[in-house]
Amino acid sequence: MAENPRICATVTARTMADLVRVRDAVADADMVEVRLDTVPDPDVDAALLGRRLPVVLTCRRRSEGGHFEGSEEQRRGLLLRALDAGAEFVDLEWQAGFDDEIRARRGRQIVLSHHDFAGVPVDLESRLEAMLATGAEVVKLAVMASRLSDCLPLLELGRRHQGRRIVLLAMGEAGLATRAFAVRFGSCWTYAGDAVAPGQVSTLALTRGLAFRRIGAATRAYGLFGRGVSHSPSPAMHNAGFAELGEDAAYLPLVAADVDDAMTFARGFMLAGASVTIPFKVDLFGRLDEVDQSASGLGAVNTISNRNGRWVGSNTDGAGFLAGLRGQTLRGIRVAILGTGGAARAVAVALRDAGAKVTMFGRGAQRANSVAAALGVSGAARPVPPSSWDLLVNATPVGTFPNVEDSSFPEGVFDGSTVYDLVYRPARTRLLRDADQAGCRTIDGLEMVIEQARLQQERWTGRTPSVGALRTAAEWALAAGTTQP
Repeated sequence: MAENPRICATVTARTMADLVRVRDAVADADMVEVRLDTVPDPDVDAALLGRRLPVVLTCRRRSEGGHFEGSEEQRRGLLLRALDAGAEFVDLEWQAGFDDEIRARRGRQIVLSHHDFAGVPVDLESRLEAMLATGAEVVKLAVMASRLSDCLPLLELGRRHQGRRIVLLAMGEAGLATRAFAVRFGSCWTYAGDAVAPGQVSTLALTRGLAFRRIGAATRAYGLFGRGVSHSPSPAMHNAGFAELGEDAAYLPLVAADVDDAMTFARGFMLAGASVTIPFKVDLFGRLDEVDQSASGLGAVNTISNRNGRWVGSNTDGAGFLAGLRGQTLRGIRVAILGTGGAARAVAVALRDAGAKVTMFGRGAQRANSVAAALGVSGAARPVPPSSWDLLVNATPVGTFPNVEDSSFPEGVFDGSTVYDLVYRPARTRLLRDADQAGCRTIDGLEMVIEQARLQQERWTGRTPSVGALRTAAEWALAAGTTQP
């Protein structure tokens, strides 16, 4: 059986002394890529002296995404000097004319690389074949992904060249699957670091947040479809849950361009299931093979499951939301919900069924009334009238990081008793700070996120992880910002 892919941590600095320092500070990696092009006085001997881990020495020219300011002759001299000095690997660009040197060295120690920052070329196969034909020890091919489905040609390429020493990467947020699930793409290693390349994540994010070390050829893949999900705590939380249950499964954020992109990727990558968040909860509803009772009356899903090739949708939003209101009497209270999207619909039905008097407030009366009427609650246009609510719920993304000073309630009249914000990053949104100052009881969205995750894992695996495991992972991820550097 082939080994699982290794992690190569990319390091950069502005001086050689700092470059050596950060090289030696690398943790949670198997190799270090030392980027000589980021310093004004690159020194091959200093880059290699005293190294604790195997290195890949790289001196990237600007046309390949690098920073080298010297002549091409100087750059070639540095790279060939690195080969002679005993670097474990030296990265040479395919189109830079190193063919003679590669043949003379029989490809040993050479990573032959090619980066296409314009997108995914149609001739991937022929490019890879030409690179492999040089005899380089490792061939690295990186393309720019603008959609999740841009990863799929690399997936097929990796299957066709299984067993070769290749590294296949899709750069950009949409390409994260090629880094986290490198084993599926046939890569012998993946790269991590402080966003040196577009979409690159830190070694800590890769190992702890995305469970890279646990991902093997048979590991089931799950994910979170949405936009702006790169900072979500869901990957760390779900991966902690899978680990606690002993499930051979891993979960990652999936930044989809649209619902077509999401479903194309889900089928092509053979996802086992996924969470769904803004803005796809409603649009994805009609694209599934089946929806269960938890979602059918809402017109929105937050969970999809692959059941023998059939995609089944469900919704755990309502049950997750109620977890934050344990112990509170809901029958007869007046509730104002801000928003008419998928989360708002689930919250409205959960509160309706608990006996609350619910009004959904949208930007326009027509849409708010239409959505509310279908759910059996009231609808109205903003603003929310004074003295009209006991519980105010923000079910919009307003106030989410990085727009933390945006207010989802510009009305600013906090004359009810409780304010519940489904936003969880940051935990104390402007809405909750203002409500707290006005004397309201406040509830953030983390409790809901944790309960949702427990119910989602139950749907996917038939087993439920502990609240403690999920909470610890979520709080760690939110504090550390670990799904991105």
